[in-house]
Amino acid sequence: MRILIKSFLLLLASASNAQVYQSLNMNLQSNWYDSTVIAEPAYGIKYNGIWGYEANGHEYALVGSTAGVYFIDITNSQNPSKIDFVAGRRGACIWREIKTYSHYAYLISDDQSPNSFQIVDLQYLPDSVHVVADYTSLFERGHTLYVDGNKLYVGIVRGGQFTQNVSMAVFSLSNPEVPAYLRSINDDYPTLLPSNQVHDMFVRNDTIYASCGYDGLFIFKYDSVINHFQLINSITTYPSQGYNHSSALADNGSLVFMDEVPSGLPIKVLDVNDLQNLTVTATFSSNHIVTPHNPFIVGNTCYIAYYLDGLQVYDVSDPYNPIQTAYFDTHNQESLGGPYPSLAYQGAWGAYPFFSSGIIAVSDMQNGLFVLQQVANGINDFTSKNISVYPNPVLANQGITISNVKDNNQSLVELYDLLGHLVFSTRLLVVNNTLNLRIPEIASGLYVLRIDNGSKQLSKKLIIR
Repeated sequence: MRILIKSFLLLLASASNAQVYQSLNMNLQSNWYDSTVIAEPAYGIKYNGIWGYEANGHEYALVGSTAGVYFIDITNSQNPSKIDFVAGRRGACIWREIKTYSHYAYLISDDQSPNSFQIVDLQYLPDSVHVVADYTSLFERGHTLYVDGNKLYVGIVRGGQFTQNVSMAVFSLSNPEVPAYLRSINDDYPTLLPSNQVHDMFVRNDTIYASCGYDGLFIFKYDSVINHFQLINSITTYPSQGYNHSSALADNGSLVFMDEVPSGLPIKVLDVNDLQNLTVTATFSSNHIVTPHNPFIVGNTCYIAYYLDGLQVYDVSDPYNPIQTAYFDTHNQESLGGPYPSLAYQGAWGAYPFFSSGIIAVSDMQNGLFVLQQVANGINDFTSKNISVYPNPVLANQGITISNVKDNNQSLVELYDLLGHLVFSTRLLVVNNTLNLRIPEIASGLYVLRIDNGSKQLSKKLIIR
């Protein structure tokens, strides 16, 4: 049965558990989670890395959890179906990362021993998946991984044949079930990185954009003919510098987007047209200036798994002026249970915006898999960072002004409580880019204010006292 879901309304296992999520130009298709998943104790994380896979007309989300990796068929985006599950060597894992090559998935974790590097054959989907390798001899632990051509790059590699930790290693996938070690950064640059970390990497045609934590961003070229890494350039000092966690390269190869931790540091836009002259052109942050975790690029759009702010989407066609065009906050802090051991490690861990259908899969550390659909005309719709709601908080039976709406036509304005119940609805005319709304006599609390002009949608928090 087809279930119609508003862009910010989540229907969980029962109607009584419906929750409200802030969003802009993003429709919720479904949410999947396994209620038996046990949170690891340090941070309260249940789910972590995510990737996607397509074959025979089906789309799958591969979702990491504390216990292992789920293989979810999301072809029917409103009715996800768990196909299979691969358990890891150990439970209570904070980190699991996943990438695919041909019809194989590569699964790693950087949690303590016992651990392993797993290879899963996906060719039997949609029936099942088969584990074809569970290595500790090649390496036991890795923090992140990336597939470029027929090579697998792994960051912060430990155990197995590596008697000492290496910052990054590359393996041949000529035999996808038996990767062959080729080279590590440490072989050619044993003292280049003081932290000895390539925390994450983006690789295109063997050019590696390596996010090296507090050491900055380093660009290497791997030469497979002579089996050698060559340093091209690095940027080790730049605005709002922190721990360079992850990076993504624009489709045209001109820009790199770098996220940073700790909380509150912005995304950096790096001009890499001239690799000998690296320049930061802009920085930008999400609604609440929390932690950007993982960026992904499709065309001129940057999708960012942004921890407590969920999925954030930006038009980056102008490298000097990124514009927020959509978001979906997967983590509604006010309505969730808890408490969790660490507030900083809640929300969206990763995203996969590369499905042919256009749907987007997001993993939330506490709430599982979200399947989203961006509104078709999302670009240049309501620009939420410019929308202001004043006053907020507001007293019941007083007025609020919603500014910078920009469309001088009639809009539907609604208020929902945190259980998803519609408590107030009216239609207002936008005059001079402004809506004026008188708040009805309703109970104090947190509400979601929704504006819909027929083609564009926006939702904002509103506190009524």
